[in-house]
Amino acid sequence: MSSPHDFNPALTNWDGLHGLPRFDAIDDGDFAAAFDAALAAHEQEIDEIAGNSDAPTFDNTVTALEIAGDALSRVSALFWNKAGAHTNDAIQLLEREISPKMSRHYSKIGMNAALFARIDTLWEKRESLGLTLEQTRVLKRHWKGFVKSGAKLDKAEQEKLAEINERLAGLGTQFGQNVLADEKAWALVLSEGSELDGLPEFLRDAMAAAARERGEEGKFAVTLSRSIIEPFLTFSERRDLREQAFKAWVARGENGGETDNRAVIRETLALRHQVASLLGYGNFAELKLDNTMAKTAEAVNGLLKAVWARAVKRADEEEIDIAALIAEEGRNHEVMPWDWRHYAEKIRARKFDFSEAELKPYLQLEKIIDACFDVAERLFGIRAVEKKGVAAYHPDVRVFEIRDRDDRLVALFLGDYFARGSKRSGAWMSSLQSQHKLKLKNGRHGELPIIYNVCNFAKPAEGKPALLSLDDARTLFHEFGHALHGMLSNVTYPSVSGTGVSRDFVELPSQLYEHWLTVPDILKRYAVHFETGEPMPQALLDKVLAARTFNAGFNTVEFTSSALVDMAFHTREAVADPMAVQAEVLAEIGMPKSIVMRHATPHFQHIFSGGYSAGYYSYMWSEVLDADAFAAFEETGDAFNGEMAKKLKENIYSVGGSVDPEDAYKAFRGKLPSPDAMLVKKGLSTFEELTGSDA
Repeated sequence: MSSPHDFNPALTNWDGLHGLPRFDAIDDGDFAAAFDAALAAHEQEIDEIAGNSDAPTFDNTVTALEIAGDALSRVSALFWNKAGAHTNDAIQLLEREISPKMSRHYSKIGMNAALFARIDTLWEKRESLGLTLEQTRVLKRHWKGFVKSGAKLDKAEQEKLAEINERLAGLGTQFGQNVLADEKAWALVLSEGSELDGLPEFLRDAMAAAARERGEEGKFAVTLSRSIIEPFLTFSERRDLREQAFKAWVARGENGGETDNRAVIRETLALRHQVASLLGYGNFAELKLDNTMAKTAEAVNGLLKAVWARAVKRADEEEIDIAALIAEEGRNHEVMPWDWRHYAEKIRARKFDFSEAELKPYLQLEKIIDACFDVAERLFGIRAVEKKGVAAYHPDVRVFEIRDRDDRLVALFLGDYFARGSKRSGAWMSSLQSQHKLKLKNGRHGELPIIYNVCNFAKPAEGKPALLSLDDARTLFHEFGHALHGMLSNVTYPSVSGTGVSRDFVELPSQLYEHWLTVPDILKRYAVHFETGEPMPQALLDKVLAARTFNAGFNTVEFTSSALVDMAFHTREAVADPMAVQAEVLAEIGMPKSIVMRHATPHFQHIFSGGYSAGYYSYMWSEVLDADAFAAFEETGDAFNGEMAKKLKENIYSVGGSVDPEDAYKAFRGKLPSPDAMLVKKGLSTFEELTGSDA
């Protein structure tokens, strides 16, 4: 075993501000040795727990497991943060080595017969142990985790499962790196003149910055970052350039050569089915849904197909409007996917008398960050204090203390907002350290949550503010909702801390938080013009609120088609040709030719490298919950109702996975929801349609 002196101690001894890692003391070359030492240390701790001669108790087995592997947790948190948000060739090489190594390590733990025997003994007599509800949930999580890791399989089956899981870990890493490589490799460099027709100033600025980053000074680059490609598809008057950019965007992972993901997908799906079979499940979806609110693929598909029918009907109506506008402009082409955003924006501008370009000057990144913090203070009594000059993992990353009404430090929050070539696309929340109250071996008692948000907004030109689209602003609120789930956590055990909940419940705190962005009082206060400081005019605000469900058919078709394809992949025994299955599902549901999946299979990172396999539906499942949850505030007539906010914090944001999600939701709302509020919120139905009422 490596001694502590064989690797950089800054990776495990975090002695920066309030226990923040000293990122500036860590080099990429430090990770390999640190992983070796931390893995060995964790293995020794596991052997000591499994080999304990005392009879198993909750403390000497479950609590011991909860606090084991502290060094590995710290090294891993730093490494995976770097791999996602600021990677390079050296990190990617190590990632390809570490992913299967970590899988091998945890497979060995999950198949440790002596350790499982201790857990199984406790599980069998759990009702006589006098456990708290949280302890029972923690024990169940460990017991189920061991069973799903193959603890009940014979030796040969265990070895087969470990081999498969190791390969799957490598495939997931390869999939994500291939998508990132395709995103980095492509750019459409434009010059002045007609190539820029229709592009507003904020987009030209972002494209100029992207071009400079690629050594094309004085030019404008369309990249595959969503914060550039989507507005380009929206505003560009050059249909030929829109088509070129769109086809590159949807072809990520499907370009042939080393970065093509189709073979990776085929092998991944085959291996996942083998895992499910070994563990006694009919398919991989059964395995993944075992510990969720949805519970079965039938329940998931029932919701998705019910929403699909309404969504595609609405999208058909939207397409008729787009086709009419195309004809009005004297063009005779059919509506194609690279046309939709462009003409939908023109229709919105006409129907609601405002455009995204008109709205954007009022949505400054700084002000929307302030709005996020203000909502959190008004709902939950916490405030953010920025700490300037504190080094993080990239110069763009900002560090905040999160303090309560008594000025007690509650959490540390890191905000990483701008797109760069070293960062994977999308937006996410993660933690360097999760909250808990246990005493660790090194004497630390409990942990302060250290949470970070990563976004990919276009970086503005020097001296100019970053301006967001309304979707960007929602993304910021969404990810901060996840961050609050981690920062407000108040549990004892690490495994149920913060976002340690079922996949189809984890999106509730984030999606619910989005609602407060468009509360009129928040928009009036923070949607101010970046040049004049004037608040958004009431007339424009009214139009924005009226247009919230505009293009609802398109947006829901994009999402629901992706979720249905995900479920199809993971409910079948064999998928010889994943692209044929995708085509088959889309044909079966009647996918409009004018819309594509939000995430086509070859770059569907959520399900092939992001932990949402057989789980992409969860955004919609949580949307049923969040629409109903916000309705609880609306029913009081006050979006910041103190009593409801207290119940929300105590039953949703702070309990983590220490309570069954159904019980947690019912404790907040008094009942489980129907999809009705969600359908109304999305603009796919009206209250009158659902109730049959003329009221």
